[in-house]
Amino acid sequence: VTGVQTCALPIYVEKAIELAFDSKYVLNFYEYLKLKGVKKVEVDQFLNSSTAQEIVSTIDELQEYIKGGKDNLHSQLREAYGHIPKPQARKISTYLESILHDAYKYSNDRKRGRKPSK
Repeated sequence: VTGVQTCALPIYVEKAIELAFDSKYVLNFYEYLKLKGVKKVEVDQFLNSSTAQEIVSTIDELQEYIKGGKDNLHSQLREAYGHIPKPQARKISTYLESILHDAYKYSNDRKRGRKPSK
């Protein structure tokens, strides 16, 4: 059962990201993880996954798109994200950051405490 959940996290997050680009911000990732009782190791695997790396890249690209510029990079970003108004791009970037923040927070909250001394 654990292996299935591990595979499901990136798929679930990827769907939430797709919805975000349609202005639908449906995922409170921390609450989802808590509700499903996801183990720390599974969240850590997600944080090291290609999905999490793609989220970081997308955040970086959106922030550069919002900042703007005249060079080749910004020209490519305008081509990729130009259909998204900058206020919406800010919302998407913030939302993606919250997904990663929730995963890190959940992972940190799930750390084992020290065993009580006898």
